[in-house]
Amino acid sequence: MNKNQNKLINALVADGALTKEKAAAIAKDAAAAKGPIEDWLVSQGLISEDRLTAIKGKLLKMPVADLKGRLVPRAVLDLIPRPVAENYLMIPFEKNGHEISIGLVDPQNFKALEAIEFLAQKAGWEVKYFLIAPSGFKTILRQYQVMGEEVEQALAGFEEQPGAVEGQTLESRQMEEVVKSAPVSKIVLVIMKNAIEGRASDIHIEPTIKDTQIRYRVDGIMRTSLVLPKYIHAAITARIKVLANLKLDETRKPQDGRIRITFEGRQVDFRVSTLPLFEGEKTVLRILDTTAQVPQLEQLGFNPVYIELIKQSITRPHGMILLTGPTGSGKTTTLYTILTMLNREGVNIITLEDPIEYYIDGVNQSQINQDIGYDFASGFRAILRQDPNIVMLGEIRDRETTEMVIHAGLSGHMILSTLHTNDALGAVPRLVDLGAEPFLLSSVINMVIAQRLARKICPDCKKETAISAPMLKRVKEMAASIPPKYLAGINFEKPVFYKGEGCAHCGNLGYQGRVAVAEIINVTPEIREIINAGGNTAAIKKVLEKDQFISLTQDCLLKALQGLTTVDEILRVAQL
Repeated sequence: MNKNQNKLINALVADGALTKEKAAAIAKDAAAAKGPIEDWLVSQGLISEDRLTAIKGKLLKMPVADLKGRLVPRAVLDLIPRPVAENYLMIPFEKNGHEISIGLVDPQNFKALEAIEFLAQKAGWEVKYFLIAPSGFKTILRQYQVMGEEVEQALAGFEEQPGAVEGQTLESRQMEEVVKSAPVSKIVLVIMKNAIEGRASDIHIEPTIKDTQIRYRVDGIMRTSLVLPKYIHAAITARIKVLANLKLDETRKPQDGRIRITFEGRQVDFRVSTLPLFEGEKTVLRILDTTAQVPQLEQLGFNPVYIELIKQSITRPHGMILLTGPTGSGKTTTLYTILTMLNREGVNIITLEDPIEYYIDGVNQSQINQDIGYDFASGFRAILRQDPNIVMLGEIRDRETTEMVIHAGLSGHMILSTLHTNDALGAVPRLVDLGAEPFLLSSVINMVIAQRLARKICPDCKKETAISAPMLKRVKEMAASIPPKYLAGINFEKPVFYKGEGCAHCGNLGYQGRVAVAEIINVTPEIREIINAGGNTAAIKKVLEKDQFISLTQDCLLKALQGLTTVDEILRVAQL
């Protein structure tokens, strides 16, 4: 290794990212590897790219900019021509007056610095340099060519056939050849890759009478990103069916499948669903980044009081923890987070999921397959013969599964699962409706967490805002009933609220990312007695008030008081 590489390795050891023994072994292995040592360290999984960039920034005494997920205005990108940016691994990402921010993958590339200084002198810029990760550079580099332009180029190679719009379908011609053609393949790939880059959770490909709309769900909200001519719709749908191994000639019935692609060195899965409509088949793709790291409770947005309650609950050797909420409320991600907290050498953890959204080392994960009769009920029976300590079940949805889950909890297993109810209190009557005996349920259930996701204010365009007098009065009334232990650091007598004005980084939405809002029922002996007597919800409410319980709406209000979200989001998510 050269002098600079040695400095980097020493910095990694000093930061605790590597042990001295590991560093010594790396010196030998990295010498045989091609390319920069940073690339080798990340590819071997020895350190995450973000942490490596942060440590490298400290070593070089240079500020770090995270460009992943950011949108740079075209006028800023065009300050440096794409060939120059690509050659020197540098990118412009912000401009304020004469001040321009430049991201560098390799700040020690003196030719790159010379090129920037030449351009700066010519244009009269004041340059601020930032260290950026390679993945962030690639994200912004792709923005030189926007999705619409890429699709237009692909459409130029796909000629509309006579009569296609009037009623002649592509199926009546050589569909297989059309589907395999480069233009259609490229359009589908562009749609999928742009969804990943834009942090979308779902892609909707919707036929209308006149055209085809491509809509992305980002942070829970649908946005139309592209409108395509109607004649291309059947070919796009067919191409997705081929990738997902679905029946190409079946257009009258819904179908489900799965696609896996490699994007920037990581595998991303798409869960595919087709639905016949009057105008044609609609296709929805749910994006599952299976290589993403499972977040911690703090990262999800749980407040410290909730985190302590969850930690106490999972120390119990058996029983049941339930997550409730609608589809897309983050229940499964929270379950995975709890699983990682429980994942240790001395326990056998088995999951039964549909689909597997994250892969966790040390956890036995199984995916159901309805086509062969491998459902939650039959899978759960098989799991119990595998000597598990902890079982994670994707969803409790029928009487048979409910009965098995209750008996498993009674026989010494810890069960984690989800349930569809509007709030935490609704979990008990829902389970009773599904056949759970109250006297058995009271012995098994340990905790119920009801969850939603609220959009976070974009940090790049966040500013103070005023709210109406009636809303302020309502907010103060709600805050007054929140126990003091939840209000640390918050002045609710003179609350300050924020909103995002909208900027290039958040697509002019004012929001970027989401935060969990929740309510938690920790099942105490007093609540167990009430469940045993039939589960009267009014009686449980009285106990919860005494136990300093806060509702989902109150937790959402806390997030707004902390400046994480807006009052508008409280109205949307929790109906304040």
